Amino acid sequence: MNEVKEALRNIEQNYKLFLQQQFTFIGALQHTRENAHDMIRPVASISQVQSYMDHHCNNSTDRRILNMFLNICNDLSQLCHKLETVHSGSNITNGILERCKLLLSHSNDLSTIRAKYPHDVVNHLSCNEAKNHYGGVVSLIPIVLDCMKEWVAHIEKLPRHMLYDAN
Repeated sequence: MNEVKEALRNIEQNYKLFLQQQFTFIGALQHTRENAHDMIRPVASISQVQSYMDHHCNNSTDRRILNMFLNICNDLSQLCHKLETVHSGSNITNGILERCKLLLSHSNDLSTIRAKYPHDVVNHLSCNEAKNHYGGVVSLIPIVLDCMKEWVAHIEKLPRHMLYDAN
């Protein structure tokens, strides 16, 4: 369990660095969307960000920040799979993990999700950007982090004999 908490802390630290560069991330998405001639539809999935980076990214700054986003998503996905091995699960914890896995699915449509208070990632976007283009993709990581913290909180409330170590 300590290993899980440590991994979660590391991801949160990486996310804090990423968050400081949110405008760079939005700029990179804007540039790559322009290069892809894809200015109408919203950035709605992890695979869309991956495709923009792989096929339409022209500079190292944009590539670095898009890669940072994708790496955090990958780390969250790996942690999600690790959580499955730490505990056999209750209805609550299994539901939380399923939600995380769905959100982190590369083809999942993120266009309608929005991080809510205390997260202010969407507040840093203009109204048009938030509503129409990037609100879902900037909301993904804080929502998944909240779910994982909720999972840890539920697991810590369970009696010790219900936990098992997969090592």
